Formats: sequence, structure tokens, C-alpha cells
Amino acid sequence: MILFDLDMPKWVLFFYPIMQKLQKRNIEFIVTSRGGKGYNELNEILDLYKIPYISIGAFGGASLEGKLHASIDRQLKLIEVIKNHNISKVISGSVVDITRVAFGLGIPIYNFYDIPLSDHTTNFNRALPQARLTIPLATKMFKPFVVPDEVILRFGLEKEQIVEYDFIDPLIWLKDFHFDKEYVQSIYKKYGIDRNKFTLIIREEEYKASYVDKKYPILYEVLPEIYKRFDANIIIIPRYESEYLKKEFPFAYVLEEKIVLQHLLKDADLFIGGGGTINTEACFLGTPTISTRSFISHYDKWQIDNGLMIWVNDKQALMEHISYFYNNNIELNLDFLKALNISAELEKIVNEIIS
Repeated sequence: MILFDLDMPKWVLFFYPIMQKLQKRNIEFIVTSRGGKGYNELNEILDLYKIPYISIGAFGGASLEGKLHASIDRQLKLIEVIKNHNISKVISGSVVDITRVAFGLGIPIYNFYDIPLSDHTTNFNRALPQARLTIPLATKMFKPFVVPDEVILRFGLEKEQIVEYDFIDPLIWLKDFHFDKEYVQSIYKKYGIDRNKFTLIIREEEYKASYVDKKYPILYEVLPEIYKRFDANIIIIPRYESEYLKKEFPFAYVLEEKIVLQHLLKDADLFIGGGGTINTEACFLGTPTISTRSFISHYDKWQIDNGLMIWVNDKQALMEHISYFYNNNIELNLDFLKALNISAELEKIVNEIIS
């Protein structure tokens, strides 16, 4: 029995097509999630995609002590799950809890990770805490082509343990995406959004994550100015709680339930995000994208270099780019995506998992 352990919504989307392939080969697996109080987004996405799961433990909040307590508690509960389901292999997006438990029990660990550093070079001083605690214990380490092998080797793995795939992660679920205009219109109708206006979507940075130094104010400070200057719809996708966003930005539309977000991203005129995965989704769906992330990862750098995304770190530059996109209809060149054989790469990943 294979165990998939998930700690963020991105991994639901990434592993879903892999799970489907395993099901077709009659390979059994179970899914555990790190949902719980303070971070319900993961379980809501699992429910949205109708994936059965066992919710174990909690996020632990913003403090290091809180995260540590939550992780230790979750590890103890995962031990029981592994014993009760006779787990022979663990797959995760480099989740510390399950990696520590699987290693301690001698179970092979197949880790996937596209952001081992909060940087786009090979500066190991920028290694993420969870990368230091998971990559060295991996039996196999799966990574996209944009992350240099040198980075993974610095964590102590051998070359033959690295499995590289020739795409950036969101393409594994975007390859079969079909835009549904009626679905988007139903969302606009529910929130009373006039789609005849310029529409931009906002996503916060994951400021409670251990790899983010602090909550950067640039995105929050500029929202009232955007509202005053442009006749636009501002739609906010909450990262954590939504109530404080509705109180602080009463002029914006704050999404309160989980939706198949890709349709909304595709329809938007502009996306501004402090995250990683959703920024990439917007890029690959052809929507002009501005990143306000506090650092540039390897895949961020690739998207910036290929003209798919703009990165800013001050309010003036952000407002200038918003103004440009507001006054110009920009179409991104996505021809390079047609040359990628995602289906073949997916088969390669599945074969590596079951071998």
C-alpha cells in the first residue's frame, strides 16, 4: 500500500493525475492530509476533487514553537496510520512529518520538490528548512528541470537518486484544462461582479510558511490605491482566514469557498500574486502575471526570463505595471507549451514510483 501525504493544495492537483494512473494499474494507495484548524484550504480542495483522505494533525500557526509541537503530534499519529494500513512506500511533496516517520520505520520515501531554495541560484545558505529535513532522507528525489542537480546533490543524495521531469509542476494538471465560461460567469453572478470592468485577481504570499521571513506589506498597501485609480474588479483569493480581508478591503471581492480556480485565472485581465504555484498557473493560462513574492525561486526565474511573469518589490513599480496592463491588451506567447510531452513525462514518473 502506498501512502500519499499532503500538506498544501498544490499537491492535490499535482498528485491527482498520478493517482489516476495508479488506479488504472490496480495499485492501492491512501491519502493523508495536514488539514485542521487554521488551514482548511487543503481539505477543501481534496473535497472539491472528491479524493478520499484521512485528515491528521494541524498546520501549527506562524510560530516556530507552534509548528514544532504540531509536527511532533502529527508524527505520532502518522505512525499509527502506517501500522494500520501496512504502508510499503511513502510519496509526498517533501513533507517533514511523514519523511521523519517513514525514515524511522525504514519505509522508502519518494519526495517531490520544486523549491529547495528560496533563491534561483545554487546558494545553499538559502535552503528551505523543510528541504534540509526531507531531501537528505529521500530514496528518490523528483524535481523539475529548472532546479539544478547541483542543488539536490548538495543535500547529500547521489545522482542516481534524482529523477528529473521536463516540465514545471502546474503543467501536470493544466495539460487537460478546458476553459468553462459558464462556470466563471456563475461565480461572477454569485458575487455580483460586473465582468465588463477590468478584472484583476490577488493572491497573498504564504506568509505563515517557515520559508517566508515576514509578512511583506507591498500588496496590502497598494490595494486601496488600485481601487481609487482604476475602475476595476479586485478579487482576492485568501491564503488563510478571509474575515480580516473583507474588513480591511471592503471594496474588494473576497472568495469564501473553494472553486476550480483555473477558470477564474484564465478569464482575468491581470493576476498579482505573492505565491508560487498559482502564479505559474496564471502564466501558463496566458494571463499577464505580476509576482510580489519576497524572493525568486528557480521556476520563478525561468518564467521571468521567458517573458511570462514580472517580478516587483516596490509599490511604484507595481502600480506602473498595473497601469500598463490596464491600458494595453497583452497576449502571452505560449507556443513553447505545445512542444512539451507532459503525458510521456507523467508515464515516466508513474513508472519510477512503481519500480
